[in-house]
Amino acid sequence: MNFNLIKKSEFDKVRSSGGDWATKMELFADMCRYNTLVAVKKAGSGHLGSSLSAMDITTYLYLNELNVLEVGLDSPDRDIYFSSKGHDVPGLYALFYALGIIPEEKLLMLRRLNGLDGHPEVRQPGIEASTGSLGMGISKAKGMAWAKNYNKSKGHVYVLTGDGEFQEGQIYESLQATAHQKVNNVIAIMDHNKYQTDMLVADVNNIEDVVEKVKAFGWYVVRINGHDYNMLKHTFDAMKKLIDKPKMIIADTIKGRGVSFMEKPLTETFQGKTLYKWHSGAPDDESYDKGLAELTEAINKLSEKLGVGKIQIPENKSEGKPITKLDKEFVTEAYGEALVELAKTNKKFVVLDGDLSADCKLRNFEKTYPDRFIENGIAEQDMVSMAGGLARMGLIPIVNTFASFLAARANEHIYNNAGEKTKIIYTCHFSGMIPAGPGKSHQSVRDISLFGALPNVTIIQPCNAEETKWATDYCINKAEENCMLRLVIGPSPERIQLPKDYKFKVGVGAELTRGTDAILFGYGPVMLHEALVAADYLKKIGFGLKVINMPWLNKIDKEWLNKVVSDQKKIFVLEDHSAVGGLGDRLLNEFVSIGVISGKEFTNLGLTEYPECGTPLEVLEFHKLDGKSLAQRISGINEIETAEAVKQKYTADAPQ
Repeated sequence: MNFNLIKKSEFDKVRSSGGDWATKMELFADMCRYNTLVAVKKAGSGHLGSSLSAMDITTYLYLNELNVLEVGLDSPDRDIYFSSKGHDVPGLYALFYALGIIPEEKLLMLRRLNGLDGHPEVRQPGIEASTGSLGMGISKAKGMAWAKNYNKSKGHVYVLTGDGEFQEGQIYESLQATAHQKVNNVIAIMDHNKYQTDMLVADVNNIEDVVEKVKAFGWYVVRINGHDYNMLKHTFDAMKKLIDKPKMIIADTIKGRGVSFMEKPLTETFQGKTLYKWHSGAPDDESYDKGLAELTEAINKLSEKLGVGKIQIPENKSEGKPITKLDKEFVTEAYGEALVELAKTNKKFVVLDGDLSADCKLRNFEKTYPDRFIENGIAEQDMVSMAGGLARMGLIPIVNTFASFLAARANEHIYNNAGEKTKIIYTCHFSGMIPAGPGKSHQSVRDISLFGALPNVTIIQPCNAEETKWATDYCINKAEENCMLRLVIGPSPERIQLPKDYKFKVGVGAELTRGTDAILFGYGPVMLHEALVAADYLKKIGFGLKVINMPWLNKIDKEWLNKVVSDQKKIFVLEDHSAVGGLGDRLLNEFVSIGVISGKEFTNLGLTEYPECGTPLEVLEFHKLDGKSLAQRISGINEIETAEAVKQKYTADAPQ
């Protein structure tokens, strides 16, 4: 499949043309929408709904308000714009290409190694703030604006927020402090497209009446149509005259704007709630072709109306190949199934969610046991402290969201709960590096260390669907202390096969391959797959690698450990985590305590840098954690022939 963009020269032609001003803006924005669709389709994942809803706002700002193209991206007097929600970044990248800030080849490397990150990162030209974890934007904008005042620099600071983002507590801290500190050169804009991941904001955790709420904090607030260029111009012109308050625009927008079927939710509903399909993920071939056709028609009509001449729109058509179903498993699906099954016999546990019910495979539980499901929205700290209250009343709360947002953002609340000696289960979805397309804000590689510092928490990461069900049952029905269940969100590269006689026992792992030249401890389906690939490479050269699945990341049976390493001289630990605070540190401490480390080599194969963005294999190869690189590092042989039977089994990034 070929992927071709509308060339920058066509955007230049539109910018330099005469004619109706608002029509020119509409045309420019729809051309950017076209390129956004191409970039996300090529990437295999990304956020289309938010990119399209915010496009008119960002187009207006960069072509009419911001001075960065005139004074330069590094000028202290530049106007600053950044997105707090971050999901709209594919659209922002498309706009940057149209303005000459990034080259064509970069836009076509969205979510690729050495390309463009899946969420905003300051290493990219034009990006003023790294985002991804919600709620931070207004605080960061306040800091930038305060610094401008202190440095006597010119320029305003503009920050775009999401509407679901207004469920985060930090938003309200920043609103109050900005007004109180009289940081008045901030203009916040809410892209109020009404939907979160796949449900209406009003159904998840209603934020209305948002105008009155923000006004109450001392801001000047106006609500407008975010797709009306004349109204945008009038509003920003008026705000330039207001110097005694910070300012906010509530911009009513349509998620998926510009593509008719993306503007509409699915016809199906979930328990009476409307579902939205196009928050994240690349479109299927049919939708891709249909969306490009709609945008092409709109571009042709607008260019004719403007009198700019025909816009050269490249040929982009899917190959229409039939989709082949791969034999993949999602451990999260097994987790969701286990919750429903276990709820039949254990009425004490309740499930909490942070606006990620579909991604965390909780929908079936939500439907089956609605009275035992609590949707907290995008408010991790509130969710965890609520869980603390539930636990104090004798219930077993099971908290669900992405690991990056749960382990770190709510860590103080987790610590407080743990100190009360109750039992709470924290399910950290999207753990580890893969999928890597969303970038480091979503790649959770410090969660084991954050939970591991608590003395009464058991940390488990299962390797396959079967072990996931065992682990879920253990956490709910057998564990006497807090549990952290670590789950990979994407499809497993392969179904890890456990020994037939394997029993899920605290502190005991499973031997997946035999060998006496070295032993490697790993966990989770992603890294164990790479370990097995490495073992296969090494077997071809007569090197025996014993691979151990170790799901217990902070509970280790010393007798078993002593036995399993007794015939080994070289010990390796493969982390899906930072090299600090993971399984490796825990194992090393145990080796020292039982006195078996003397005379043995110990190597921790974990991250010593931030995880990269890209496809799974790209990122694993970059960090030398793919199977072939591992075989080379373990054996010390730089050139290991590729065995034909060994094949990487990854698909493109799972959308998120």
